[in-house]
Amino acid sequence: MIKIGITPCFFYPDMSRSTFGPKSLTYVENNMMEYVAQEGILPIVIPDIDKKLLNKVLDTLDGVILHGGSDVAPETYGEQPIGPWLGDAYRDQFELYVIDYMIKKGKSIFGICRGFQLLNIYYGGSLYQDTITQREGVKEHRSAEKYDTIYHPINILENNFLKEIYPSEKQQFVNTVHHQSIKKLGDGLQIWATSDDGIIEAFGDPNKPKGKVMGVQWHPEFSKTLGDKIINPQPLYKAFLTHIYD
Repeated sequence: MIKIGITPCFFYPDMSRSTFGPKSLTYVENNMMEYVAQEGILPIVIPDIDKKLLNKVLDTLDGVILHGGSDVAPETYGEQPIGPWLGDAYRDQFELYVIDYMIKKGKSIFGICRGFQLLNIYYGGSLYQDTITQREGVKEHRSAEKYDTIYHPINILENNFLKEIYPSEKQQFVNTVHHQSIKKLGDGLQIWATSDDGIIEAFGDPNKPKGKVMGVQWHPEFSKTLGDKIINPQPLYKAFLTHIYD
């Protein structure tokens, strides 16, 4: 059975919480588990444990999906916070370790939303801490109330793997649940798609086999909310699995 690791979100000790107040919690959003868990594929939540034990867990995995969630901490890409968006520096370092370990082992990596942004940082890139206040002319990319019901078109560029996955000339749309976005593209990464207002929406590492290391700014696992109004998430997941099946 194929094993796909999912980097988790963290809750830290909080005595105002009604359960497990003094404890740290590790969790994964249910839609992500449903997206990953297909016939013959077992999703594994990657635990925050001692590195020696963690390495043994990572060695059993065929690939990793970098989960969305909290903001990336500005300090992780060499900046200071400009507002209330402090991010999760602890989680950043945990996931950067996982990324580095898996890339060095030649395993497949798929970054989603925050995971896409953190993968960019691993390659030496940076982020807009708050896109709408730091970049002129951008449209709404996140609403806490509307959440995954917002969507917009993307422009899939020619001559890249995403175009091979979605070869149709039909305009594609994606959901949008992010207020941070890529500012400086990571070294060696290739842009696969952008939004109409210029936000980078997808990329891959062209120096590795197609789809071996890739990421998207949208949430393919949330696609059931909007159904056929947005891009079909399954070809993207199947493309991620290509090298795992080989």
